[in-house]
Amino acid sequence: MMEILQPEGWGAPKGYANGIAAEGRVVFVAGQIGWNPQTCAFETDDFVGQADQALRNVLEVLAEGGAGPGHVARMTWFVTDRAAYLANTRALGRVWRDSFGRHYPAMTLVIVAGLLEERAKVEIEATAVVPPRG
Repeated sequence: MMEILQPEGWGAPKGYANGIAAEGRVVFVAGQIGWNPQTCAFETDDFVGQADQALRNVLEVLAEGGAGPGHVARMTWFVTDRAAYLANTRALGRVWRDSFGRHYPAMTLVIVAGLLEERAKVEIEATAVVPPRG
């Protein structure tokens, strides 16, 4: 079970939670980029397309660890283009909901000069907590 942490009097966050408290098995997902994980090749240079693929890659790793989108407690996005992110917030919201529904973990967005893979526009890492059975 996860508890959303929202201090009294704070403004409501949009598309993320300020904090999450959780108990259980922790699953760490390394930074995933927007390429096809089977071929390690990019199928698009589109910012939203790469974000969509990166989120799907995160979900595949989560599933391997017995976790799903609702178990994600924390996520960090690294993006190379602030303007592209801001220009595509609605489309990114749709991509998010297609993969994660209305679950919004504690999130951080970091603008970076570049990523290891030159064509990568976004890299996403996640931490999930699967509740104990019983």
